[in-house]
Amino acid sequence: MGRGRLRSLISGVWRSIAVWAASTATMLVLAGILPDFRLQSTGGDSATRIAATAAAGAGVFGLLSSLVWPLLVRLLLLVPALVLGLLVFFLNGSLLLLALRLSPSGHGEAAPETAVVVAAVMSAVASATGAALAVRDDDPYRRRLSRLGDRRHARSGQAGQVTPGALFVQLDGVGHDVLRAAVDKGLMPTVASWLAPSEDRGPTHRLTAWRTDWSSQTGASQLGILHGSNHDVPAFRWYEKESREVMVCNRPSSAAELQRRAIERTGDGGLLTVDGASRGNLFSGGADQLALVLSVAARRGRDNRSRVGYFAYFSDPANAVRTALSFVADVGREMVQSTRARLVGQRPRVGRGGLYPFVRAFATVVERDVVVAAVIGDMLAGRSAVYADLVAYDEVAHHSGPHSRDAEKVLQKLDRSLAVLAQVAEHAPRPYRIVVLSDHGQSPGETFQARYGLSLGNLVRAGCGLPVPRGVEGTHSGAEARAAVRAALRRPVEENGEGHPAAHRRSEPVVLASGNLGLVSFPDVPHRMSREEIDRRHPALLSTLANHPGVGFLLVRSEEHGGVVLGAHGAEIPVDRLADGTGPLAAFGPGAAAAVRRTHSFPHTADIMVNSWHDPATGEVLAFEEQIGSHGGLGGAQGRPFLLWPLALSAPAGDGAELVGAERLHRVFRRWLRECDGPQVPLTAHEDADERAA
Repeated sequence: MGRGRLRSLISGVWRSIAVWAASTATMLVLAGILPDFRLQSTGGDSATRIAATAAAGAGVFGLLSSLVWPLLVRLLLLVPALVLGLLVFFLNGSLLLLALRLSPSGHGEAAPETAVVVAAVMSAVASATGAALAVRDDDPYRRRLSRLGDRRHARSGQAGQVTPGALFVQLDGVGHDVLRAAVDKGLMPTVASWLAPSEDRGPTHRLTAWRTDWSSQTGASQLGILHGSNHDVPAFRWYEKESREVMVCNRPSSAAELQRRAIERTGDGGLLTVDGASRGNLFSGGADQLALVLSVAARRGRDNRSRVGYFAYFSDPANAVRTALSFVADVGREMVQSTRARLVGQRPRVGRGGLYPFVRAFATVVERDVVVAAVIGDMLAGRSAVYADLVAYDEVAHHSGPHSRDAEKVLQKLDRSLAVLAQVAEHAPRPYRIVVLSDHGQSPGETFQARYGLSLGNLVRAGCGLPVPRGVEGTHSGAEARAAVRAALRRPVEENGEGHPAAHRRSEPVVLASGNLGLVSFPDVPHRMSREEIDRRHPALLSTLANHPGVGFLLVRSEEHGGVVLGAHGAEIPVDRLADGTGPLAAFGPGAAAAVRRTHSFPHTADIMVNSWHDPATGEVLAFEEQIGSHGGLGGAQGRPFLLWPLALSAPAGDGAELVGAERLHRVFRRWLRECDGPQVPLTAHEDADERAA
C-alpha cells in the first residue's frame, strides 16, 4: 500500500471516529432535554454506562444507516419524489428505534414522533461533521480525485492527456434582463465575479442574449438545444388530430415521442451521446448517465435509468434528512409569502393554495439538491459533457412574478449552487468550461381571465355560437365580444355550468393554453382548417377573437394566401408578406415575422393560433392560464433568454450577429465540445456547412 493511500485510510478512520463521537454526544444531549427519549443501561444507570449505551446506539444507528438505508431507498425508487421526501423522516426514525433495540450495551425508549426528531438531528450533525472534516482533509481528497482521473483517462486511452470537459447549467426561465438586474443588485455574486475583472485577472465569462422561437418554452428550446431540432413543436401543449391526443411537453410519454421524432429527423442521438450526462431535463440528449430525465421516466423496470438519480442521492440518509427539512421549510415559506401577498392586496395575483406549496418545494429543494449532487458526481468522475436544468426560478416566477422578491431569493440560491459547482470544478480530475444559459425568459402581466372576466375557452365558445356559463355575463371584453357572449347566454347551459350540449359535442373546439399563446383546434376535421372553412362554419369566430382587446393577433391557414395573420379592425397580412414592426406584429419586436412563418410551416400547428396582447412599454402580456409570469408565445422578455459563456471558448456568433433559435445554440454547443477536444459526436455535413456560413 502506498504512503498516500495509507494516509487516506488513516484519515478515513479518524473521520469515522469523529462522526461517531459527535453522534454519541448528540444522542446524550437529546436524551437529557427530550422528555420522551430515555437511555437505559443493562448494568445500571451510571453516567459512564449511559454514555456507553449512547455510543453503542449511535454506532448501530450509523451501521444501519450505511447498510439498510440504501436498500430501503432502492425499494422505494418507484415512489413519487414528493412522497419519498415525506417518508424520509418516518424511515429514519424507524431505523433509530431499531438501533436502540439492537444496542448491545442497553436500550433506549422513545415515542415514535420523538424518534423522528432524534434521528433527524443525529443525521444532520453527522453530515455536518463529516463535511467539515472532509474540507479540512484536503490533500488526500485531491490525491483521490487525481487517481480517479488517471484511471478514467487510462481506460479511454488518453492517459496523460487531460482535455477540458463542458458543463452546461440551464437556469430555467431566467431572462437576460432579469439576470443582469440580479447581478447589478448584488444578488448573484458568483455570476458577477465571472463577468467583472479582479485584481489578478480579467473577466472569465461574457454575457449575451439570444432569441427563442415563437414557442418560448422549455420543451421547444431544450429539444432544439439537446437534439438539434424542435421542428413541429408549436407550443407547450397542442392537439394532434391523427391520434386524437393532446401532446404536453412535460408529460413523459409526449417527451419520449418528441425525442424520438427529433432523433429521426436529425439522424443522431444528441449533444451528449458520448460520455455525457443529462440531469433534470425533459430530454436525454443521447446521454447514458441520466437523473430526473422526463423522456425516459415512462419506461418501466430496469430500463428506467432516470430514477437512479434519486437512489444515488437519497441513499445517504444525511442527504435525505437535509433535503426533507429544507422541503418542509420551503412549504412553510411559500405559505407565509402567499399569505403576505394576499394581505397587502398584491396585484396581479393568482391562487397559490392546494398542492402548489409542495410542487414549489419540489422544484426549489428536491430537484435542485438531486441535480446538483448528480452534477458534482459527474464532474468528479470526469465526464466529458454534462447538461443540467435547475427549474426553481421558473416555478416561483410563474406564481409570484418574474421581478418579485420571492423570485429574487430563488436567484440568490441558484447563484450559490453555481458557486458550489465552480468549487468542485477546481478539484475535478479535468478542467471544466462552465456555460450557464436559460431556455426562455418570463413576461409579467395579469391573466386574460382576471382582466376580462372570461377565459379564452369561453370566448371561443361564444364566437362559435355555443353556450357559455352564466358567470361570464359581466365580461368587459369589447363590443363584439360582449355581443357574442350575450348571444351565447341565451342558449341553454348544462347543470355543470360548462355548457356542453350533447348535440354540439362532436363540433366543439379544443382550446389549449401555453402561457400567452392559445391554440384552437376542431377535432372532427381531420386536416388543418382554413380561414374560409372556419368562416363558413362559424362566421363570427375569427372576428370575435381578432377584435378582442386582449388578443394581439391570430394565425390561420388560408386557401387564397397559404396563411394569413389577422388583427383588430380587419387587419390581415399574408404570411409570406409579414414584416417586423408593421401590421398586427408591430408591437412584438424583431424576429416576430420569421417566428410566425416558421410555425405556420409545422404539420401540427393548430387551426387557430392566438397570441395575446402585448404592451411593449411595460413588457406585459396576458396569460391564458393562471400565471402572472408567463412564457410560451411572443411578447416581452419571455423570448429573450441569456447565454453566459467562458472566454476560453469561441464567441457564439460573429460581431453584431444575433443568436436566433434553439437549433442554432445546438450547433454552437457542438462547436464548443469540439474545441474542448473531447470524444464528441462530429457535426453532420449539413450542420458543418451551416456553421461555416454563420
